[in-house]
This record gives sequence, C-alpha cells and structure tokens, in this order.
Amino acid sequence: MSLSLETAWQAVVDGRRLTPEEGEALLGEPDLFRLGAAADRVRRRLHPEGYVTFIRDRILNYTNVCVTGCRFCAFHRPPGHPESFVRSLDEIFRKIDEMEAVGGTTVFLQGGHNPDLGIDFYERLFSAVKSRYPHLYLHSLAASEVDHIATTSGLSLSETLLRLQQAGLDSLPGGGAELLVDEIRRRVSPRKISADRWLEIHQVAHGLGIESTATMVFGFGETPKQRIEHLERLRNLQDRTGGFRSFIHWSLSTRWTDLAATVPPAGVEYLRLLAVARLYLDNFRHLHSGWVTEGARLAQVALDFGADDLGSVLMEELVLAATGLRHRYHSEEFVRLIRGAGRIPAVRNSRYEILEVLS
Repeated sequence: MSLSLETAWQAVVDGRRLTPEEGEALLGEPDLFRLGAAADRVRRRLHPEGYVTFIRDRILNYTNVCVTGCRFCAFHRPPGHPESFVRSLDEIFRKIDEMEAVGGTTVFLQGGHNPDLGIDFYERLFSAVKSRYPHLYLHSLAASEVDHIATTSGLSLSETLLRLQQAGLDSLPGGGAELLVDEIRRRVSPRKISADRWLEIHQVAHGLGIESTATMVFGFGETPKQRIEHLERLRNLQDRTGGFRSFIHWSLSTRWTDLAATVPPAGVEYLRLLAVARLYLDNFRHLHSGWVTEGARLAQVALDFGADDLGSVLMEELVLAATGLRHRYHSEEFVRLIRGAGRIPAVRNSRYEILEVLS
C-alpha cells in the first residue's frame, strides 16, 4: 500500500476529514468491498434507524427548447424545430392531477434555455401551480435555467431567485452541475455556465433560504483528481452555507448524443465513487442510490456502499430517456428492493421528512 493510501485509511479510521490527496488515493483503492464497508459505517452512524427513503414525485419538462446544445443531451430542440414544445397550463395541471392520484407530493419543473421565456413566464407558471395546488412542493429549475432567466430578463441572481421564490419556488435541484471542472465543461457544454457560476447560484439561493441538492455526472473522461475536485467544491460550499440537502451522482448516458462514442463507466466505478463520496462529503447527511441510470440491481448494491436514499419514483422522465434509458419502477418494487437489502423502506418528502415507514 502506498503511503498516501495508508494515510487516507488512517484518516478514515480516525474520523478525520479527508484531504483532496487522500480522497484521490481512496479512488485508487483496489479493495472495493473495503471501501464499501467503510462508507456503510458512516451511513449507519448517520442513519442508525436503518431506513432507506424514497419520494413520490413527477418531473414535468415544461419545454424542450434550448439554445445551449450540450454534447451529452439528446432531449433539446432548437427554437422553431417541429418537435419543440412549451407545455400549456392545462397540460401541466393534468400531469399534476395524475401524480397526486398516486400519492405524489413534489413537482420538478425542468426545461431548457428557451430564449422566449423570461421571468414573467416563470412567475405566471409557478403562481398558477401554487394557486391551484397550495400544498404542492416545487423543487424546480436547474442553476443554468436560473442563470438563463436572469440573463434574458436583465436581472441579478438575487432578484431572479427572490421573484421565483415569491412565485412559489421551494428548492433547487442540482442539475447542470455535471462535473464542476471547467476543463471538462468547456469540452462537453461550452455554452453552459461555468463551475463558479453554478456554485454562485446555489450559494445565493441558500442565502435566501432556498435549499438545494447537489449532483455529479461522471464518465466524461475526467481524471480521479477532477472527480475529487468536484466533491471538494461541493464540500466547501456546504461548509459555508449548509444549504445542500443531499448528493446524487450518476454515470453518463450518451446514446443518440454527440458523445455516443464515449464508453460509459462500469458499475464498479459507480460504487467506488459513491463510497468515496460518502467518506469525503462529511457535511452531507443524505446520499442517493441512482436507479434511473444504474438500474435496480446496482442501486440495491449501492445501499451497502453508503447510500441511504433511492430518490424518486418518477412518473415521467424525458431527458435521460432521450438517450435510451428506460428503467421504470413502481413504489411496490422500491419496497421489495429495499427490504431485499435488509433495510426498512420509508416514504419521505423533499425536505427528507419521513411521511410513512413501510415496515
């Protein structure tokens, strides 16, 4: 064992915060199960009750028009394309009604960078949804969408977020983070916001009381050092604001995109990164297991590698589906999966408050 890896494991044993060099060393640990066991000990310390939580919600893609053209996206359409759309309020209301009929509590409004949609559109949309469904939770808009709204409307970030909050926005998802390394971002999404801007938007949101989640997409050909750089930047911001509720990572899906020739990461890479994230992100309480991209079997294994949450039982997901991913599961399947892992299933809301324990 190299000195750096030995030092990293000593930090884990001592419960000391890992340095970036130690995190990178742990990504090279050849014993995957040793990593998993260490991450699971952290998970059991944070969540001794043994719950694995999940939420019933729905993603509503209000538009697919986007001018950013990320190389890994197969969902977007340019303005004027015959397949482009902006959903009407009636369509959105119908989809929310369908979600509520099966016990859903949260709507995730997600779209593209549509040049025709400014702050007024989003204020009308959020206000209309909240007026008709005052109990509904809006976990909506990626940071890049917030930036786009601010830019097209000639507003500061604070003004934009405050107006969205007043219209009904409850929290921000972590979408658009991809990898918080500009060298990678310039290669795969050169017209998207920088890593600094993504972090700034979440920091401003946290300052206004708008909490958020943090995400990571891996498999762009990044180095272990760059993966740790991403985690380090999230950990630093969490130290300053405490506004991240959870961390979710997933592997790149490239079918029908400009990156189709990229070889997707293997499942062992997903588990390794999850375990190291659980050890590294010592100021994050919740880590997700990503069934949407990884499938049920790997998601179940991930529950022994530091994850305490299975995320969303999604009624609708179009962005990843556009790359060919078609994993679909119902609440009952989630319950079987969790129990099969020897854990207790529990339904939560977006604030990670337990609504029902399915013991």
